[in-house]
Amino acid sequence: MGLRVFNTLGRRLEDFVPLRAPQVGMYVCGPTVYGHSHLGHAKSYISFDVILRWLRLSGYNVNYVQNITDVGHMTENDEDAGEDKIIAEARRRGLHPMAIAEQFTTSYFEDMDALNVLRPDISPRASGHIPEQIECARKLLADGHAYEVNGSVYFDVGSFKGYGRLSGRAVEDLEAGARVAVNDEKRHPADFALWKRAEPGHIMRWPSPWGQGFPGWHLECSVMSQKYIGETLDIHGGGLENQFPHHECEIAQGECVTGKPFCRYWLHNNMVTLNGQKMGKSLGNSILLKQIFRAGHALLEKTFEPAVVRHFILTSHYRAPLDFSNEALKGTEAGSYRLRDAARELAKAVKRHGGTEARRHEGTAIGDLPALAKTDAVRAALEDAAQRFTDAMNEDFNTAAAIATVFDFAKQTGNWIRDSAPAEDLLAADALMQRFVGDALGLKWQDSAGGAAAEAERNALIQILVDLRADVRKAKNYALGDQVRQRLSALGIELKDGPQGTKW
Repeated sequence: MGLRVFNTLGRRLEDFVPLRAPQVGMYVCGPTVYGHSHLGHAKSYISFDVILRWLRLSGYNVNYVQNITDVGHMTENDEDAGEDKIIAEARRRGLHPMAIAEQFTTSYFEDMDALNVLRPDISPRASGHIPEQIECARKLLADGHAYEVNGSVYFDVGSFKGYGRLSGRAVEDLEAGARVAVNDEKRHPADFALWKRAEPGHIMRWPSPWGQGFPGWHLECSVMSQKYIGETLDIHGGGLENQFPHHECEIAQGECVTGKPFCRYWLHNNMVTLNGQKMGKSLGNSILLKQIFRAGHALLEKTFEPAVVRHFILTSHYRAPLDFSNEALKGTEAGSYRLRDAARELAKAVKRHGGTEARRHEGTAIGDLPALAKTDAVRAALEDAAQRFTDAMNEDFNTAAAIATVFDFAKQTGNWIRDSAPAEDLLAADALMQRFVGDALGLKWQDSAGGAAAEAERNALIQILVDLRADVRKAKNYALGDQVRQRLSALGIELKDGPQGTKW
């Protein structure tokens, strides 16, 4: 059975057939960099990381593009109203908006690296593609798909018959004030900004044919995805909450510019919930990844290493919601460490036999690894595990079923070690385990002793800085105290001053 994916556009499972196999162009909406990444970000980017890994393990040559939004994402309804989220955070901190973007872009990649999320092949920034976005808006104006009002340019959704087909919403059913922003400049409440005029005092601005302004949020993804992948994408991914209006707007812009289908397969991950409510920074209930990894959070009894968080997310299907709790994370940790120990024991057994060749088989396909085994019984067991794992991942990337297969496989490897299986059998099993755990699922645990020691040392150093800051503040050297706070914040460490002292 070949790979099947659930295409949001058709709301059904479909055989995956790229436009120009084995080449695959995959675009995923990246973060708006105005804060540290939270558990919801981890759900999205781990999900698409596993999709990327499986495509490559399946023999596809994937060009993976993920943007960085550093301008144009507004605070109200993810639409055209309110204030740019990055500018709002910059004002709160007394910094330039691009300083905020730099700080949190660095923080984002730190968190993703910790989670063993592969870096995109290309990470374009919205602010670095202003000319292309202006040109796209200009072409849409010239072709009658947009109109200009007082220095702002809006897309006319009535000019594109396909608007709403991704989300299943008809244009005539969209009422002002329901989901889209009310704006007297618009001909229809669902029309969206391609270019916004910059009001006095707006820092992020660029010259355009319509005056000083900045691009709308939706425009960047159409422009950058088509620049780096082509007129038609194979896969476009993102969170379920972006299906409307963001992805709907991307389709309208992209297809009106080229006259061709914008994307063949739309994949949407579901959200992380906390007590049944969506988790998000705007809702005030987000749990930052840095809090989970090292700083602690009121809802957590302890910190958890990134591999456990990754494992927790992969226990649910990417299209299913994932409800967070301290108990769920603790349960996942116990199971994850059992899997870690089984994989390590297998690797040690291979080494005891003098086998160091497992890494030689890194390029071997999963289905070809069982042939390395010596005995018929082990070879058959390897073939069964490889087939079950492959079937799970080929059925719309079912990581929950794939992990269940790996746990069953780990029990078998333990039996083979105890029964002193031949070195060739253990080598084949180890190569397959590496392909399952490391290459496909991306699970990479810390060394238990070294990780704990490093964590304790890091915490002690942070506390020293916090104590020194308290001393300089007592000496009324507030400027130096603020500098310590800002530099710790850049590392993802937030200080909270209170009557009982400073907590971090």
